[in-house]
Amino acid sequence: MDTTIEDVLEDFEYLDDWEERYQEIIDLGKKLPPLDDAYKTDAYKVKGCVSQVWLVPHVAETLPPTITFDADSDAHIVRGLVAILLMVYSGKTPRQILDADIEGIFSRLDLASHLSPSRSNGFRSMVKKIRSIAGGALAN
Repeated sequence: MDTTIEDVLEDFEYLDDWEERYQEIIDLGKKLPPLDDAYKTDAYKVKGCVSQVWLVPHVAETLPPTITFDADSDAHIVRGLVAILLMVYSGKTPRQILDADIEGIFSRLDLASHLSPSRSNGFRSMVKKIRSIAGGALAN
């Protein structure tokens, strides 16, 4: 996916209504590569999401290590939210992941006031899982 989080933030500034923004989020999700069914197991499932979300970390054996993520969801909007999270976190070092200002991005996208409570909780569950993976990689 060539779209960056900066691109999304800029695009959202020019979208007038939330129908357009929801469509933008859905379109971002459509750009995610499909996740191999072998990863769609409980081992990779994100707990705390109403929709099914799978998150697969890949820790590179570099110094410092970088973590990339493959992910998918069975819900269109959630898949778009996953795409946004991957733009922020995938390909980063554990320290960069832990230092990322996801709440600031969440606020700039104005997601809190336009997502249902269950989707907001799911989004935060995904962030918590990613941060937990980064914390584990940092400790090693």
